[in-house]
Amino acid sequence: MIDTVGIKVGPFAMVDMYGTPHTEALHVVERYRLLDYETANESEDRGERENFRLQVSDTGLARNPNYKGPGLLLEFTVEDPGVFTIPWSARITYRRPLGSWPEFVCAESTLDHAGRALNLPHADKPDF
Repeated sequence: MIDTVGIKVGPFAMVDMYGTPHTEALHVVERYRLLDYETANESEDRGERENFRLQVSDTGLARNPNYKGPGLLLEFTVEDPGVFTIPWSARITYRRPLGSWPEFVCAESTLDHAGRALNLPHADKPDF
């Protein structure tokens, strides 16, 4: 379980891909667990049936149909009384992609998922 508070609020800070803002009161709890192959298939099929899927270009994460191993389930809860009237939860099932897992930008990486260098801001000292 990952329990996160104290997320910095800034001009581009958002909770989701729709740009929903958050306040200093944001609290996110994440739980990860492995799913056996059949349970992962059922979870993924349910998500395809019940959820809106934003039409975007291929991110390089197309599912590998030949992989028969486990899936990874992420269940998370978002709470921010400054933005939402009640906490909300969601689940995402991850499956092995066709290629290798791409690395996305994080504190330790200066490359995008295609391995290209990013023009990231730099500070001489931490801002916290």
